[in-house]
Amino acid sequence: MPDPTAASGTLYLVAVPIGNPDDLTIRARLVLGSVAVVAAEDTRHFATLARHHGIGTRAVSYHDHNEEPRTRELLGRLQDGDDVALVSDAGTPLVSDPGYRLVRAAIDAGIEVTSLPGASAVTTALAASGLPPHPFRFIGFLPRGAAGRRATFETLRAEQATMIAFEAPHRLIAAMRDAAAALGERPVCLARNLTKPHERYQRGTLVEVIAQLEAEGEVRGECTLLIGGATGRVAAGADAEADARLLLGGGAPARAVQELLVARHGLPKRDAYALVLRLQGR
Repeated sequence: MPDPTAASGTLYLVAVPIGNPDDLTIRARLVLGSVAVVAAEDTRHFATLARHHGIGTRAVSYHDHNEEPRTRELLGRLQDGDDVALVSDAGTPLVSDPGYRLVRAAIDAGIEVTSLPGASAVTTALAASGLPPHPFRFIGFLPRGAAGRRATFETLRAEQATMIAFEAPHRLIAAMRDAAAALGERPVCLARNLTKPHERYQRGTLVEVIAQLEAEGEVRGECTLLIGGATGRVAAGADAEADARLLLGGGAPARAVQELLVARHGLPKRDAYALVLRLQGR
């Protein structure tokens, strides 16, 4: 609950449900009902949740297009002693939504910032995915264009952690094809409509889940994609290629690079030779 003795207000980062409105915690409901104002990514989304829980606090919009001026406004209110709550449309604030600028400004101004734990599609999907839960790496929303997606996945070829990304349903199949092209066959879990009546987990390989989606026709729902990390061999191969690129780019002789790949990365001589030739464009 807000502290009435504080000279300045407190910024509360409040996690809200990702689907089922009854997943709002008791503490979150109390704080949302007692602060001076709620900064919401979309005030219409918050209004629906507020009605469900009988919360009458005024909400103002806080999104990508008004983040800078709204941050100044909310910071002024906090400095004047008002408590402010920040919420996203769903889940935990800042995970893939605006809010960092406000948090940083409040911290720099010496204002107390606290986070109320609650729902997150990232950890909710990870727990039920069947993929290794630690380590994991949250990528956020994938780039919209194919070239950007492929470049992103290429940089993740050696990542051994379970990877988690958000993607729009109409781009999902294309994104998974890009993942398969860059990463090879990997185990995946596609979590859709988490905590909602039509919640669904689809598990298998990239190729298998792509085939399931193609059979559906139009893909719908909110999608969280989890991809298994690289195996030791894949990771070692990617590390070897990175070293070879660096050395060749620095002018190292091809034979010396081949010998290093054999000694440091354990590549067979034939594979080291083929890798160097490929990187030289021969």
